[in-house]
Amino acid sequence: MKIIEGEINTPKGFKAFGIHCGIKKEKKDMAVLISDKLCTAAGCFTTNLVKAAPVKWDIEKIENEIKAIIINSGNANACTGIQGMNDVKTETEILSKLCGVKPENILVCSTGVIGVPMPMDIVKEGIKNIYSMADYSIQAGKNAAEAIMTTDTVPKRICVQFESEGKKVNVCAMAKGTGMINPNMATMLCFVATDAEIDKKLLKETLNECVKNTFNMISVDGDTSTNDTLIVLANGESGVKIKDKNNDYYEFKNALCFVLEKLAKMCVKDGEGATKLMEVNVINAKTDNDARLIAKSVVSSNLFKAALFGQDANWGRVLCAMGYSKADFDPDNVTIKFKSSKGEILLMDKSNPIIFDEQKAALILKETDIFIDIILEEGTAKATAWGCDLTYDYVKINGDYRS
Repeated sequence: MKIIEGEINTPKGFKAFGIHCGIKKEKKDMAVLISDKLCTAAGCFTTNLVKAAPVKWDIEKIENEIKAIIINSGNANACTGIQGMNDVKTETEILSKLCGVKPENILVCSTGVIGVPMPMDIVKEGIKNIYSMADYSIQAGKNAAEAIMTTDTVPKRICVQFESEGKKVNVCAMAKGTGMINPNMATMLCFVATDAEIDKKLLKETLNECVKNTFNMISVDGDTSTNDTLIVLANGESGVKIKDKNNDYYEFKNALCFVLEKLAKMCVKDGEGATKLMEVNVINAKTDNDARLIAKSVVSSNLFKAALFGQDANWGRVLCAMGYSKADFDPDNVTIKFKSSKGEILLMDKSNPIIFDEQKAALILKETDIFIDIILEEGTAKATAWGCDLTYDYVKINGDYRS
């Protein structure tokens, strides 16, 4: 497997585009991903009980073969009642006629402000326009990645490729998300396109396994969105068929997990107002679940995130977050280290506090990528989670989000 230059429409048989249709004042706000042929699909969706209209539609239709996804930013179409569902149906009816398929072969995703009706006159014209503009070019894919952004400062996309008996298989993805990010679903919005042909059951199983250790292990602010959606489309245009757990399957799984981890970390690093990426590694836990609970609890701790922003090596907040994680571990046998490119510092050795050099600690925490190692003496399980610091700018961004 290798990383290649490419976009969401780099896999064979996919085209895309992104435009400004008028939902936002100036920036691109509508994207489309269309396959030349119907795709096998799999998805993960928000665990929030309050689900946006597009999420409800997609959960119901994801078992079908899928031809295209229409995506908008600037309006979440969430908490919009019956009208919200009617608007989703209208979107699918328009795009399905253009694509020559049924509405149930179309998925819809939205992101943006909650509780505001969709400006459907603008949206309907936008769908017609973007369909005619969609193509296979790199620039078209870049436009699509830009159009799904809200408070993101940079587009998030990645493309990898592997070979099977001389045939190239592409796995490419794009995502958006900087706020309302919390574990236990998939992500904000994420789309993966591949030209592999893969059995639907295997695709669903593989996606769930990859999500468990990637998007379900990140946190920016502790909020689980109403619109979080991750969709994978596989159209089989590469000629590589994956029907069982053979070498091609594991190549594909590695590729999918790789792109999802990369995108998850991009989302956290671009967290609203964030200045630091935090990676928490839990080592030698009793079980995988214990390791995951501890790692996620630490990256989600607002107190520790604030300390990280202030370059304060407050390891007590790490231990506190471990304690309320509901994981089973011995609090009297914990080792904690902070690391960055400037070195590492031991803060607690088997639950014995270490007198450390405050200046060295501040130098380590001044870097943008911070690593927290939590070493237990319970077993062999391990887990990694990612988060970011909590800054003044996060409050500023979310204080005037609607305006």
